[in-house]
Amino acid sequence: MITQDMADLGYTITDPWDAVLTFEHELATYAGSDHCVVVDSCSSALFLCLRYLTITDQVIAVPGRTYSSVPMQIIHAGNKIRFTDQTWDGSYHLSDTGIVDAATQFYTGMYQTDTYMCTSFHHRKILKLGRGGCIFTNDPDFVAWCRPMIYDGRDMYTMYSKDQFSCIGYHMYMTPEDAVKGLKLLHELPEHNENTGGSHTYPDLRAQEVFREYLA
Repeated sequence: MITQDMADLGYTITDPWDAVLTFEHELATYAGSDHCVVVDSCSSALFLCLRYLTITDQVIAVPGRTYSSVPMQIIHAGNKIRFTDQTWDGSYHLSDTGIVDAATQFYTGMYQTDTYMCTSFHHRKILKLGRGGCIFTNDPDFVAWCRPMIYDGRDMYTMYSKDQFSCIGYHMYMTPEDAVKGLKLLHELPEHNENTGGSHTYPDLRAQEVFREYLA
């Protein structure tokens, strides 16, 4: 039971969704941001940031050596891509958008002020939840926008039969069960962790024909 699992970790909650908000609070404290929103993957996190900032019909530069999902989310948001020779370790910026891909980075105080910093909880990353990710931000308006957007336009505390959907959202939320698992992992995580990826760990996406028509 989620409430008992949370109690075992030292938290008192009245609703299972409180586990998600607690996880977000602890993550933000760990990273040094004002806010945090957890989602189902770092890929979703990147896409949501692009949507919120209405970044479309632009050319976004990313390293040629990165994970394939990054340029794909840029394309899904309606943009073109430009691959660069950038050398990076742990994190890099998507052009000058203010969005940071930090999928392979996680340590105390990692947040870069006034960015939308996205990280991953994949089992090959640092906080090994298996699936999931989050966005660190200092922008409260983003958090308010994101809440229904990641949960099918719904309010997490309202019964489905009584809810009035507020937007055409996505199915990108993190479950309370995964949030509890994440809290357990976070409690055991050191303050300093080595990055798990960089330009030296990924093959060059410029060799992939699928991106050719989206290059600028």
